[in-house]
Amino acid sequence: MWRINKKNVAVQLLNYCAKHEGSFRSTTVPATCFLSTVAQYPKPGRQSYLSIPGSVPLLGSTVGNLVDRCASRFPDSPAIVVSTPTEVRKNYQELKKEVDQLAAGFLKIGLQKGDRIGIWGPNSYEWYLTFLAAMKCGLILVHINPAYQTHELVYCLNKVGVKCMVVADKFKTSNYFEMMLKTCPEIENSDPGKISTKTAPSLTTVITIPSVQQKGTFMFEEILHAGSSTESLVTLEGVEKDIQFDDVCNIQFTSGTTGNPKGVMLTHHNLVNNGYFISRRFGYDENDKLCLTVPLFHCFGCVVGALAAVHSGSAIVLPSPGFSPPDALHAISKEKCTSVYGTPTMHIDIINASGFEKHDMSSLKVAVTAGAICPEELIRQMKDKYTVESVVSCYGLTETSPVFFQNLPEDSDKLRAETVGYPHEHVEVKIVDTEGKIVEIGQQGEMCVRGYLVMRGYWEDPEKTAEAIDPSRWFHTGDLTVMLEGGHGRIVGRLKDMIIRGGENIYPREIEDFLHTHPGIQEAQIFSVPDFRMGEELCAWLKLKENTQLTVDELKSFCKGKIAHYKIPRHIRFVDEFPKTTSGKIQKFKMREQTMKELNIK
Repeated sequence: MWRINKKNVAVQLLNYCAKHEGSFRSTTVPATCFLSTVAQYPKPGRQSYLSIPGSVPLLGSTVGNLVDRCASRFPDSPAIVVSTPTEVRKNYQELKKEVDQLAAGFLKIGLQKGDRIGIWGPNSYEWYLTFLAAMKCGLILVHINPAYQTHELVYCLNKVGVKCMVVADKFKTSNYFEMMLKTCPEIENSDPGKISTKTAPSLTTVITIPSVQQKGTFMFEEILHAGSSTESLVTLEGVEKDIQFDDVCNIQFTSGTTGNPKGVMLTHHNLVNNGYFISRRFGYDENDKLCLTVPLFHCFGCVVGALAAVHSGSAIVLPSPGFSPPDALHAISKEKCTSVYGTPTMHIDIINASGFEKHDMSSLKVAVTAGAICPEELIRQMKDKYTVESVVSCYGLTETSPVFFQNLPEDSDKLRAETVGYPHEHVEVKIVDTEGKIVEIGQQGEMCVRGYLVMRGYWEDPEKTAEAIDPSRWFHTGDLTVMLEGGHGRIVGRLKDMIIRGGENIYPREIEDFLHTHPGIQEAQIFSVPDFRMGEELCAWLKLKENTQLTVDELKSFCKGKIAHYKIPRHIRFVDEFPKTTSGKIQKFKMREQTMKELNIK
């Protein structure tokens, strides 16, 4: 009887806190109070279906509303720390001021609500500022993978009609502005904001992040300054009033089995609420600091990390522009981070980095992983070396903005390793067979999800949208899944032909289509083999045209600079024939078995 009363009190307190949330700090709601109510959430019956009610309502807010609200509640709390190459520190009041100025600056140079603005470069303060500012003034931010090369850039620009590009300078072997010039040479002979190029007809404006004037472009600092006037800020206020939370605000590219990337349309409602419920389940507050070793252009970085932090007044820490285990360790120790994010591959590299033992990890409370299944042995190593209480896995897809399964605090390490967690609030999940019928508990089928988090669709691709989202608004993930009696989900395979290498989603057809552009290749087949560090590694079996010679090094040189580095196959084999069925279908599983045997992979 005492336990029942205790839970009822927790529920009543939670409901009261949700109703009056804007009038007090998030620390008023203990994380343990929220998490204790999770135990009351439903378990599935005989069928693999769960509908998770919300203990608090969905938020009817835009990303701009979220920034304003956080700055009001936590003005002096740290918002972002950038460690390298130049240290940046901003509290939420300072962040909001520059978000408003940049948003107003975008409007000042002629961008309008609904225009697509691309951001291309590694993690930086400017990237994060652009992310928030673009959405605050009604633009649709388009994430361009910083590993993309010219071939992929042109596709993205034209697929969604990008009008403005915010471009970083250099990172590792990528010189982004040089690639822009190579793609659109007319930039240098144009006035800023008046670019006209045959390669990308929609592109009119390029903004360079470095404070160095490039011909035909605006500097990032210019846009900030342009939006600082009272007149510009008043214009921004007027535009913000017309932004609805169901408006599309973000496009992220995800590959498909047909090869070319698809533009996933996400709304304010998708992103704001997903970040909210992620943050609630973690129990974040303004005392937390989240070390993001993952790229911001992924949902993992910008939603699971950044927007979850804004909801709770937590700070994000960007240890380096790209993934660097030494920089991550230094940032965790120096900034006293309470959470560290990474794919399983990234965590392996961090905990095995040289000099790990010299850094103080005692501030860490949780390690967050996503992008691939985290083995139980790795969970044990992470808890031991990070000295964290728990390792939390998040599961989802870009199309679901992204998370709809996440571990519960009471989950055992075995459950964390073997499942993707328990569903989120305000989400329905079902597992269906090939005929679309819900399977019984314990049987495998395709995972489907429905709720606020499902994307609007793929940009100007109604056919692919209809394949992914059925008439009842169920999104079909393509993942073969088993629902356990407690409601947790166990991924057992993939219907879609997708490879996950180090957290990056790669579709064989895209690589195959690209390799077929080589004049000497008659047929290409791409598959994967297991790899302890990366999860999976790409393999290519290639059949050459008659009287053609090609070496592995020559093939890799052909790929370099045209496709992202992680899409270049690691293992390459030239063959005369491919294993096939009697009906002529390629048997990739046989290629995989033979390659594993040759590489001595168990």
